[in-house]
Amino acid sequence: MSSEGEGRFHMVDVSLITPGSRRAMLRTDDDVRIEAVYEPSPASVTDTAVVVAHGFTGSADRPAVRRAARVFAERGAAAVITFSFRGHGASGGLSTLGDREVLDLTAAVRWARELGHARVATVGFSMGGSVVLRHAALARGTEGRADAVAAVSAPARWYYRGTAPMRRLHWMVTRPTGRLVGRYGLRTRIDSRTWDPVPLSPVEAVPLIAPTPLLIVHGDRDAYFPLDHPRMLAGAGEAELWLERGMGHAENAADEELLARVGNWLTRA
Repeated sequence: MSSEGEGRFHMVDVSLITPGSRRAMLRTDDDVRIEAVYEPSPASVTDTAVVVAHGFTGSADRPAVRRAARVFAERGAAAVITFSFRGHGASGGLSTLGDREVLDLTAAVRWARELGHARVATVGFSMGGSVVLRHAALARGTEGRADAVAAVSAPARWYYRGTAPMRRLHWMVTRPTGRLVGRYGLRTRIDSRTWDPVPLSPVEAVPLIAPTPLLIVHGDRDAYFPLDHPRMLAGAGEAELWLERGMGHAENAADEELLARVGNWLTRA
């Protein structure tokens, strides 16, 4: 799998949810349909939009993602775009575990700019954290770029199997039976092909992100990725590091106080 795409994204269709809010189907550069939701800021005037990249097995409509979007809008005073990665939710395609998902995020960022937002920040959780880091490195200087980036509970390197949850995840994505569990148990459709070539890793992406502001957030009770991951990421380039006491993994573990701090950082960085 390769992160390079062809063509140009466009919207397939758009429907209004509430006045100002809308749900859209975007099409990525490699021709995958991606569901996305736009919610304006409660503030009367804002030029910032925050694009939220969920973790593996998540989607735009999962409660933890909706909670994060609400906090970013209300307490971060930003418009918010949530979307479902390929293979998740109502999006098309198959999950490539953080490789071609960069194209999904690029489509969402471009949509934010087409909606009139001069400044677009990205925040990703777990797999989404790896995607926002790689996107920030690969999309520099393009209209799909991010102006500030926060990665929460992100891995530093690929193929990590040092914890029991990650060993279970690798079983699910590498075995036919595991992929059936993912499809029917977790509503996540996983590509059976191996990476070819292996994509740029998150820790390799970090040195390429500056001067874009970068925040790394990680819990000291993360059961998936221990603290050497955020320390490796923060040490690879110019980044602010928050190690959160008592926090577990990703969007499900991020409380409203932390989300508010991240939202404020994204709108002010």
